[in-house]
Amino acid sequence: MYKTHVIAVVDDDEAMRTSLSSLLRASGYQVFCYAAPADYLDSDGPAQTDCLISDIQMPGMGGLQMLDALRAQGWRMPVIFVSAHAGKMPNSVPGVIACLAKPFQAERLLACLEKALG
Repeated sequence: MYKTHVIAVVDDDEAMRTSLSSLLRASGYQVFCYAAPADYLDSDGPAQTDCLISDIQMPGMGGLQMLDALRAQGWRMPVIFVSAHAGKMPNSVPGVIACLAKPFQAERLLACLEKALG
């Protein structure tokens, strides 16, 4: 049976969450959005997530700190980071498929997502 992949989007920018959600749903994915890493970590999201798309720099806990918390809890889903701050992009972190600088092309994100889920 075909399984719809579940994508979690964590970004403090509501417009980014909305646009990513629309793009991903139109591409056939099930999407859950979270405004903050703590919201995601405190939810059932990690248990359902096939791939995580997250901003890096957010108020409070950032994307890299959230990733550390997820790995400490045993979660190993692939991650795609997006950031408006190019200098904040990690060079190589295990499990991170891509780090895309905002703004990015939808096709590039979808290609990274296919790679992550492939």
